[in-house]
Amino acid sequence: MSSILSNEQLAAASLSALPKIGPKRLTTILKYHDPQTAWAVVQGRAKPHVVVAALMQENGLGQMWRANATLSLQQQILGRCKKASIHVALISEENYPRCLKNDISPPAVLFYQGDLQALATRRVGMIGTRSATASGRYMTSHLAFELAMNGVCVISGLARGIDAWAHHGVLRAREKKSASAIAAAPVGVVASGLDYVYPKEHADLWRNVAQAGALVSESPPGAPPEAFRFPLRNRILAALSEVLVVVESKDRGGSMITVDEAQKRDITVLAVPGSPRNIASAGTNMLVQQGCLPVVNVDDILVALGLDNRRANDNSFDPRPRLAESDAHVVAMMVGAPFTLDEFVMRTGVPLLEAAICLGRLEALGWVINNSGWWEVIEFGQRYS
Repeated sequence: MSSILSNEQLAAASLSALPKIGPKRLTTILKYHDPQTAWAVVQGRAKPHVVVAALMQENGLGQMWRANATLSLQQQILGRCKKASIHVALISEENYPRCLKNDISPPAVLFYQGDLQALATRRVGMIGTRSATASGRYMTSHLAFELAMNGVCVISGLARGIDAWAHHGVLRAREKKSASAIAAAPVGVVASGLDYVYPKEHADLWRNVAQAGALVSESPPGAPPEAFRFPLRNRILAALSEVLVVVESKDRGGSMITVDEAQKRDITVLAVPGSPRNIASAGTNMLVQQGCLPVVNVDDILVALGLDNRRANDNSFDPRPRLAESDAHVVAMMVGAPFTLDEFVMRTGVPLLEAAICLGRLEALGWVINNSGWWEVIEFGQRYS
């Protein structure tokens, strides 16, 4: 239909724009059906897999999706992608970022502007408060500048405050570095569709980051920056990072959500300490107090990258915690086809209440997934959300 999107990409992109589909449901559908078949399934033209059928019966989802899965929606998605030069990377495709493929919760469909090769180097996430102080803004841009000059890709969220100044620092390095030794490119991870700039005053910054590096989002074109999209964005930002640096942050909010996502993945978190009287440093000081290493200068970040290179080898590092012997035994018994709680009890001999607790624990650790009452073991290298 267009050189910018293949038929498979257009089908997957259109699926992502359906109401109430979310990353987990989208990944489930695309696990059991290729994108074009999945589109036919939600339109009612193809028979769904039993797990997908159960999913579509939840709260009238199937009926809602069928009403919205129209040719008009596909044309709208295609038109927006053409107009804004938005491309699509499916998790099954070669151009999908390798550093994201083995994550515990990778987006099945990734929208991007620019060049995803910006991620093909060492990577540091930089985050912090929107209400940054003057010293926080300076520290952020200085660290980002030095990281880029050392060939490290800086990833941030293009929000006001710390995020924006991280990108400003990288762009300044790109302007300064000679053509024979170009500084690393910036990568922005946003919550809205890539043609929906938020905040509006960052329109130039969005364009400059996309031209110098890449902008990525799992939200379809035209999607507004709804509140539920930001925690989802934060997990992607964390997953793309080898090391996460928090410059200024309150003790709650988006930065701490990203820290939690990083810690789930055993990603090193560093924090820039600040004055105890500075409310903008309450979160970073708390992180240092809890054992995160402090950042005084860029060398602290470069050392952290040098010490922890597990995630630099995309195909070998499983970020999930090791299982106790008893849990590993039941996981090994259940590998294969989806199963119900009753089937788990019958095959493992674990009592019902203990089985429910066991599955809940394994799900929290990233070893099993539950879709509409059907459980399945997540083997390393499989793609789930």
